[in-house]
Amino acid sequence: MFKKAYILILLVLLAMGVRSQELTLPQHSQYNADNPFLISPTYAGIGDHIKVRLNGLTQWVGIEDAPDTQTLAADARIGNRSGLGMFLYNDSNGFTKQRGARVSFAHHLTIDRYVDQFLSFGISYNFNQFRIDTENFTEQNGQLPVDDKATTNHNFDVGVLYRKNSFFLSINAANILPKNLESFNPIFEPNTLRNYYVYTGYSIKKNKNSKFELEPSVFFQWFESDSRSVTDLNAKFRFYDFEDYYYVGATYRFLNDPSQPLTPLYLSPMAGIKKNNLYFGYSYQILTNEISGYNIGTHVVTIGMDLFQGISNCRCMY
Repeated sequence: MFKKAYILILLVLLAMGVRSQELTLPQHSQYNADNPFLISPTYAGIGDHIKVRLNGLTQWVGIEDAPDTQTLAADARIGNRSGLGMFLYNDSNGFTKQRGARVSFAHHLTIDRYVDQFLSFGISYNFNQFRIDTENFTEQNGQLPVDDKATTNHNFDVGVLYRKNSFFLSINAANILPKNLESFNPIFEPNTLRNYYVYTGYSIKKNKNSKFELEPSVFFQWFESDSRSVTDLNAKFRFYDFEDYYYVGATYRFLNDPSQPLTPLYLSPMAGIKKNNLYFGYSYQILTNEISGYNIGTHVVTIGMDLFQGISNCRCMY
């Protein structure tokens, strides 16, 4: 019994340490809920509605004080070739708490309108507040800790998106500014927060009027601080009913470890529906590492709506 408790505490603390050091939210499969704006500012404004998505992620159900995250994302077109977006988040992981916001701008250029070839540029300003919840600490040696290690951080993301017909490729750099080491211990904390990621895929239809669509995609993320990286292999199958659609799919995430190639971190089946202007998506992450024996998985729920339709004069916004 003691050994089990020790393992659980160790795993949770390990996750807390990784996340708190980076002062950012880890990427999960939320972007697959038809909302790639979550991972790249270049998608701001693409579409004919104001897109609003509310997301809840509960990790490692069954483990007390496991990570729990809520996010709200919205983006909209401004003019005929630009877009604005906003992203708010609240994240808790044991005693560590994060809140923050991201404001994004994107501009979309037409390379060749006859073959729907477009190039988009995006930038985001990031604001993050991190602290340790000392109010719920237990008293030790007659004293309670008073230093909550609260920090406020500012940074930027940049990205570029290339689209041609049904193909897309997005290349991004996150947290591009150097880290303020005065607020951290440089021995135990990474000296940089920069990470880079690529998101690419292709939508396959039998013909232009087909109701069925298959979209394979790949997400790759690399962290400059310690050179670790992860890869997502995604596949989604959509069925269209005029402007409505239904989808099912799956994500296979693995660490890019040469000693254990393609060893999965989790497998995440997913499903969703868009009916009229309402959206609902759900995915369930099945963990494959040591912690899998102590929880019943991770749940990701996304709800949203598309508001105020407004068709742009430029196909680059479609």
